[in-house]
Amino acid sequence: MALLTGVALLCAGLAAYFVELRRVDDHVREQITQELREFQTLQERGVDPETNAPFTDPDSLLTTFMTRNQPNAHERIIAFSSDGERRFLGRRDSSLFSSPDFTEAVDRLRAAGGSTVVETSTGRHVIAVRPVLGPADKDAAFVVAWNVTAQRAEIRSMLLTYVAVAFGSWLVITLVAWLIAGRLLRPVRTLRTTAARITDGGDLSRRIPVTGSDDLTALTETLNEMLERLDQAFASQRELLDDAGHELRTPLTVLRGHLELMDVDDPVEVASTQALLLDEVDRMSLLVDDLLVLAKARRPDFVRPEPVDAVALVTGILDKCRALGPRAWVLDAMPHDGSVSHLDPRRTTQAVLQLAENAVRHTADGDTVAVGCTVDRHGTTLWVRDSGPGVSPADRAVLFERFRRGTAPRGEGFGLGLSIVSAIADAHGGTVSLDPYRPGEGATFRLFLPDTIAETTDTAEGER
Repeated sequence: MALLTGVALLCAGLAAYFVELRRVDDHVREQITQELREFQTLQERGVDPETNAPFTDPDSLLTTFMTRNQPNAHERIIAFSSDGERRFLGRRDSSLFSSPDFTEAVDRLRAAGGSTVVETSTGRHVIAVRPVLGPADKDAAFVVAWNVTAQRAEIRSMLLTYVAVAFGSWLVITLVAWLIAGRLLRPVRTLRTTAARITDGGDLSRRIPVTGSDDLTALTETLNEMLERLDQAFASQRELLDDAGHELRTPLTVLRGHLELMDVDDPVEVASTQALLLDEVDRMSLLVDDLLVLAKARRPDFVRPEPVDAVALVTGILDKCRALGPRAWVLDAMPHDGSVSHLDPRRTTQAVLQLAENAVRHTADGDTVAVGCTVDRHGTTLWVRDSGPGVSPADRAVLFERFRRGTAPRGEGFGLGLSIVSAIADAHGGTVSLDPYRPGEGATFRLFLPDTIAETTDTAEGER
């Protein structure tokens, strides 16, 4: 800011200086031309005050003009009479009058007239000479001399004043800019300090103080929101790693124990241990797969919504559900023909199959497990209903938390299934919910996936 202001003031000063120099040169030429024009007018139209007739004597013409004129501060009017006498108006300039260059210039231009420049110790002079011819070779000369250097000195004095004022202004502007910039950048320094502390200490719980209502305040609020999300993500990651380590430790202990106790010389025991170890490996593979799904749930490409035929989607899901177990599979509701849902068909199928698998796990052969779907202007709702014992009030509070199993006798697995369903719903911007508990009426899980395209259209229509 200080550098930019200084450059601007310097450029403005230089521009003004050169413009004034040009104006002074033009002014000098105009003044000299005006003096010569006035002298010519007097010569051609004037009347000799002694004879009341036109001028015939050049000396009388020069004397009359000299008595009627008052030169400017840096102007000298010199009259060279026919007898060689020299008279002048204006301040005396000895260096000019005694300069041989001046005398030579006047003698050279005395016959034909013209202008030239003469350099003396007092500066640069513009000299204009106009011959005055009289009878019987009584020739005289009218000379105008203008000290351009003295005229320009006034500009230099003005420039020095400008430099002093500009320097003072620059100091004031720099001080004010420094104070304002310090105030404006204080939140930025706070941001940097907080970010450095978070980087050094790894404490994501720190937040940046929010003050004011400007753009930096909005940036601070955005960074605080980002820190909040990062804090939650790291906390969730730590919790996931802790829980995953705990869950993996059990099957690994089983594997190690059986391997240590296995009698390699007993074929029957080897075969039995092999089958048990393979079963544990399969369980760990399922756990790893579930953990990978949850790890990808926060990625922007976790779901890829697209227009889907809702009828074909539900029909395909129900066909896949039938392979989960010998249950009385029922279709509760079917969307109207031609209904289109905007969702990720693969992830949606995965979520509904997970709900159906839970229903199979908590029901017996021949029990009813129903799948349904409705589509409206707000989105798509899919549900899975079973005729099992339902979810007890004690389990409902922790139902969708990771690695939390229900208290029902058949509460097997790792406790990640409903967490995956919830992650899929969140990625769609939707929800997964459980209908209120009714003893003996089973459980109904509902998955709602909003139609973002329809919502965007509704918003646009409302704005219009």
